[in-house]
Amino acid sequence: MQERLKIAVQKSGRLTEKSIELLGRCGLKFDLNNQRLIAVCDNYPVNLLFLRDDDIPEYVADGIADLGIVGLNVLKEHAVEVPILRKLGFGRCRLMLAVPTAAAYTGLEWFQGKTVATSYPHLTGQFLASHGIEAHLVTISGSVEISTGLGLSDAICDLVSTGSTLLSNGLKAVETVLESESVLVAHPTKANHPLVEELLFRISSVYNAESTKYILLNVEESNIAAIRELLPGVKAPTVVPLAEPGWVAIHSVIPEKDFWERIQALKAAGAQGILVMPIEKLLV
Repeated sequence: MQERLKIAVQKSGRLTEKSIELLGRCGLKFDLNNQRLIAVCDNYPVNLLFLRDDDIPEYVADGIADLGIVGLNVLKEHAVEVPILRKLGFGRCRLMLAVPTAAAYTGLEWFQGKTVATSYPHLTGQFLASHGIEAHLVTISGSVEISTGLGLSDAICDLVSTGSTLLSNGLKAVETVLESESVLVAHPTKANHPLVEELLFRISSVYNAESTKYILLNVEESNIAAIRELLPGVKAPTVVPLAEPGWVAIHSVIPEKDFWERIQALKAAGAQGILVMPIEKLLV
């Protein structure tokens, strides 16, 4: 029987939907129409394990799961040493220290001797200690932002995405403890497994496609050289003669970040009938 990889993903939370979506874009098909804690992939030797996010690092480290998709904040808080195969980009947030909006905050010394509520005592304590700050940490499992209003703490350390929750609770973010996003981690013995390498290749193809656009345009032959300078392509642009003499069609791939600047430059160089399309996968 063929070996099946076990991938741990968040059972419910801010990373769940994006994790499943990414695996789906990699061509993996799961039956998700039930409430089981394990989903079997129909077309690739993979099982999904749906776990609490706090459990994923330990499950991977212990070899119960071969891979895991988890927030970097959770991984660092649990101080579990497993290889990070790649950052995945979604679930971006920051672990930040926040104080009451009325506080006269002048710097990290403000926290000296203060009480700080957090769900991340390890990271918070490590950060403050690295700056020579001694504070009293109160560990709270949820709704950390209300602790100052209840008189339980002088400040908090919590995840921040937009900052609107802090603002609505009379708080302001003042220091960044950790920049976080989702990461793919592996048990050390599985990091170079052929099935894992194939999955990483598929993930890279998905992300390569996200950052590029496929472009087609028509141009007079006399302007090919100028257009080629603007469209290097993956290796070089494809040039195809058109039925109209003296004209060619050029096909290429351009970086998403350069999109609008390139389009204007191409028009100035004589490009016409420019067609831009998204790319589903880009294998390089």
